[in-house]
Amino acid sequence: MSVTDVLPCNALLAIARQAIAKALRYRYAALDLHELDSPLLQLERASFVTLESDGRLRGCIGSLYARQTLAEDVRHNAVQAALHDPRFQPLLPHEPIRIKVSVLSPLEEMDVANEAELVRQLRPGLDGILIRVGYHQATFLPDVWQSLTTPEAFMQALKQKAGMASGELDSDLMQAWRYSTQICSEPDEKSIELGQ
Repeated sequence: MSVTDVLPCNALLAIARQAIAKALRYRYAALDLHELDSPLLQLERASFVTLESDGRLRGCIGSLYARQTLAEDVRHNAVQAALHDPRFQPLLPHEPIRIKVSVLSPLEEMDVANEAELVRQLRPGLDGILIRVGYHQATFLPDVWQSLTTPEAFMQALKQKAGMASGELDSDLMQAWRYSTQICSEPDEKSIELGQ
């Protein structure tokens, strides 16, 4: 899948919503993903599933590396975001949510000698960033640029998320990768229909 491929958004959002409904009703979320009509859903891709309720984050879980089909990755991450994001209580069926699926490009390692150089190379609004120093790592999707609009603020918040010190990163240990996303998003919040 390349950046010019059109994502099958309706199918991705339906997979996420159906997986959450099954997990809420039966505590498992097996779906028949083999008869999906888009070949793009069968490619190995990494994704994040973000849930919003009342316009605020309600859960977000994802994969940075492609290890399974896009359909399966979205199914898995949707259930994790709804029921297992440690920052939130598990989703309740009556809660209205809006689902957003972000499909990641492959990670591109950045050649930077220090944190200042990394900050200079950031492309606001475009880059998702993964940083790693030793055992500490964190990522922000490109959407985070909407609230952290400068490279300096973006980097500072990313280090805080990773549990890193607020000072300059140790350049000998620092690694950084960038990626982009293609996004599918529901227009409105609605509750999960559990079905019969």
